[in-house]
Amino acid sequence: MDWGTELWDQYDIIDKHTQWGLDLVEKYVKFVKERTEIEQNYAKQLRGLVKKYSPKRGTKEDQECKFSQSQSFVDILNEMNDYAGQREVVAENMMMNICIELTKYSQDIKQERKMFLLEGRKAQHYLECSFKQLDSSKRKFEREWREAEKAALNAERLDQDINATKADVEKAKQQAHLRTHIAEECKNEYAAQLQKYNKDQNSFYFTDMPQVYNKLQDMDERRVKKLREGYHTFAETERRVMPIIGKCLDGITKAADNANEKKDALTLIELHKSGFQRPEDVEFEDYSQAINRATSESSLGTPKAPSDLRPIGKNKSKLWPFSKNKKLPPPPLLPLTPHSLAANGPPSPKFSRDPLSYCLNEINKTVKPRISSFRSLKRATAFTEDFSHLPPEQRRKKLQQKIEELNKERQKEVDQREALDKMKDVYQKNPQMGDPNSLEPQISQTSNNIERLQAERQKYESWLADAEGRLVHRSETMGYTVHRESAPSLNNNNGSHSKDSPDSAHSDDSNQDSSSQPIYAEFEDDFEDEDSVLPIGQCTAVFHFDGASEGTISMREGEVFSVVEEDKGDGWTRVRRVNGDEGYVPTSYVKIALHRK
Repeated sequence: MDWGTELWDQYDIIDKHTQWGLDLVEKYVKFVKERTEIEQNYAKQLRGLVKKYSPKRGTKEDQECKFSQSQSFVDILNEMNDYAGQREVVAENMMMNICIELTKYSQDIKQERKMFLLEGRKAQHYLECSFKQLDSSKRKFEREWREAEKAALNAERLDQDINATKADVEKAKQQAHLRTHIAEECKNEYAAQLQKYNKDQNSFYFTDMPQVYNKLQDMDERRVKKLREGYHTFAETERRVMPIIGKCLDGITKAADNANEKKDALTLIELHKSGFQRPEDVEFEDYSQAINRATSESSLGTPKAPSDLRPIGKNKSKLWPFSKNKKLPPPPLLPLTPHSLAANGPPSPKFSRDPLSYCLNEINKTVKPRISSFRSLKRATAFTEDFSHLPPEQRRKKLQQKIEELNKERQKEVDQREALDKMKDVYQKNPQMGDPNSLEPQISQTSNNIERLQAERQKYESWLADAEGRLVHRSETMGYTVHRESAPSLNNNNGSHSKDSPDSAHSDDSNQDSSSQPIYAEFEDDFEDEDSVLPIGQCTAVFHFDGASEGTISMREGEVFSVVEEDKGDGWTRVRRVNGDEGYVPTSYVKIALHRK
């Protein structure tokens, strides 16, 4: 069934229906366009939201990313940013595949419809012209036939009139015959025109207009098919991004699972562990008896020496982390002077106030230098190159991190120098490729950089050795020894403490033995005891390492070692060669494969 057969007389209906179809396409295009605007605004708002809550570089929020919960939140923000990107992809694909495509197709359909309707109007106009000619010939035939009848009646009347002359009768008959002949010609013309009109009418209703209607039907069906594809594209565009959106949601779920409360607790310890020891108990100083400054300090019943003569370095390192009030305590009450007692006889052990108040003030006097030392530490918290403004544990980690950075920079310079040497060798063998002398400035500059980085590394290694020696000393002064298996590549520096370090107050102590003791007091003994330790894995050198420092071992890229001791968190791993040589290498320079237990 087609429109040309079934709707041959519904020209206006077909015209309105095809126009309605084009309007529907434009309406759908407008709908999709507004949808893309919503998607774009949604993506823009999502990106703005992600940017608003993303941590800024170098801020406190950036440092908080070391915690798993904060890193999980950052991962969620990244996934949301990817999700916003998928919404932009949806908007872009809808705009390209639906809006632009259907708009272009709609314009073509409009032109095609306009051409088909113009053909129909031309056929209709031709039929109307044929009908006008038929009507004109019909009227002419009617008019001439009446004139012929009237002439015939006039001739018959004159023929019966006895008073009419013969000439008048002949003339009337001739006139009647002429009119009859003209009427016959008009009749024949009318018959021919009628036949022509019928032919045109049959062609109009059975050939011309059905073809136009069928063309409009085919056009409309193609429009519906294109619109259907647009409907499918609307859904397919959304469906294509579903897997990626699903991955984004999976990433958010994974980020949520990565939030580890135990790990965050350990991270807080690693970030803020000071390395100081807890303060000792405050000793009781008894002033109820006669004050004897020369007695032993270990006696509870005998007063101690004045606080300004006692070593305060030991107590200082334990009290200062808990001191926040910079206000100094009021001056202690002093006993009456001998001059004030002269009038009453010899000096007595009685004081201007009750003994308890005096004892408390004496204790305040003893604590006062400790608070002063803390205030001096506060003044020394400005950034220093050796990180002495940080607590011991944090200082050690910062120094290790700095040494690793210097090692990486030095390795880059070494690789660059090797590349320049190879290029120079090539230039020497093939002078046409370049001048070998032109590389000398770069080689010299690279060598200077290597020496500078080596000097800086030795300087930081010295500071690290000093910091680790202090940590060992603190542990020993508390009654037990902590063996730190840190990087033995650092030179044993037993020099004096930095002036700006938190332990600067120890410089006035009389205890010089602790500052001169070796950093690794039992390092050699540990090696002797652990020679028979079985390997726990194997490692392969990824980078070249000189091993110039004491306790380290050199290695070439690709060399295989046995792992004797894992990294304890200081960045160094103890390894053993096949020939039995042992030493420490940077953990980041090797690829480790431990044996399964």
